[in-house]
Amino acid sequence: MPLLVPPLRRAVLFESRVIHVHNVSKLYRLYSHPLQRIREILPFAPKDAFTDFWALRDITLETGRGETLGIVGPNGCGKSTLLQIICGILQPTTGRVVKRGRIAALLELGAGFNAEFTGRENVFLNGEIMGLSRAEIARSMPSIEAFAGIGDFMERPVKEYSSGMYVRLAFSTAIHVEPEILVVDEALAVGDAVFANRCVRKLQELRARGVTVLFVSHDLGLVKQLANRAILLHGGRILAEGHPKDVVNQYIGLVLDKDPAPKQRTAQASFRHGDRSSRILRVELLDRTGEPAEVVACGEPVTVRIVARFSAAQTDPMAGILIRTRTGLDVYGTNTRIEETPLGPFAGGEEVEIRFRFDCWLTPQEYTLTVATQHADGTSHDWLDEAISFEVAGASGVAGMVDLRAAIDWRKLDGAIPDPGTPAGETQRR
Repeated sequence: MPLLVPPLRRAVLFESRVIHVHNVSKLYRLYSHPLQRIREILPFAPKDAFTDFWALRDITLETGRGETLGIVGPNGCGKSTLLQIICGILQPTTGRVVKRGRIAALLELGAGFNAEFTGRENVFLNGEIMGLSRAEIARSMPSIEAFAGIGDFMERPVKEYSSGMYVRLAFSTAIHVEPEILVVDEALAVGDAVFANRCVRKLQELRARGVTVLFVSHDLGLVKQLANRAILLHGGRILAEGHPKDVVNQYIGLVLDKDPAPKQRTAQASFRHGDRSSRILRVELLDRTGEPAEVVACGEPVTVRIVARFSAAQTDPMAGILIRTRTGLDVYGTNTRIEETPLGPFAGGEEVEIRFRFDCWLTPQEYTLTVATQHADGTSHDWLDEAISFEVAGASGVAGMVDLRAAIDWRKLDGAIPDPGTPAGETQRR
């Protein structure tokens, strides 16, 4: 007999699934000329005047309460189409979407606001569409204005806004209508750095409050920083799903790989890609004595040793390294071209040893080392993500990922120093 789940348990399971996308596909018919659309409705006209284009094929995914899902992939892979279907703007050709909770969406620039209305009027309009009363919106208005930071432009028509001002107000409105689900499509790419950092902190706060966030971004570092889980779309299908660091590694491999038709792979902690023009045989991190090490001291001289074999003749190959934090943020990367150390040429079957030497002024924590051999155009021979991991040890209390060894000078200043708040003619002694 099948194992039965008690009714209460079933309710808890369903409650935890805020979004359920089941077998969703979206078909568009492409016509080479507008008149072909008219011919199709005529009873005796040929019906093959169009080409089928599947923007999405058989997409199935779930998100839980408080989860942040990052969606990455090349342009045209179906990311925005998927978000629009989840938000209910588009209807899927096949499949279904189940949502539980109020959705606030930041999709393409210009959607959702009336260009003739002022910023304040658009806030009320969007809030009422989301089901809030005018009194509730009015109570949130000071917070919305403060977060957007557009000043007197709140009273101006949004058609006079810059793209950055528009996104500021749209994002501020979306997060203050108390959504259970927030959907963001590349909105943070338009704002300045100060506002982007403010948005990142707000997204982290929303996640802590149990808000489910779906966002599309080409900023892969942001995906690693914010997302609990990520998916890679390619050709309208899910190519990879898993930990953001692993999915981003596979996406980078897709971009750098010469093979335009990627194979279905499972994202894993060490992802490898390339056309195998050369193959990396050995990767080592050596300490000051030249011995392989898994722990090095902060500031210790270290060497990254790479051994590779060429399977075909190469005239101008490159080799590179990339250090990342445990969570996948890039810390430092370089290659033989940047360091003006050319390698080639090599014949098929020849091997090369490359050594990168540097003082390891990283702050004490865990790091991973990614290595690669590449063509001159940047496409990969052999790329190994997180080939090895290592730990930097020490008692440094500096913040961040790099200890820049700042030198500090100071002196006591004697004499009268003008104070900006002191009336003219007076001085203040410190």
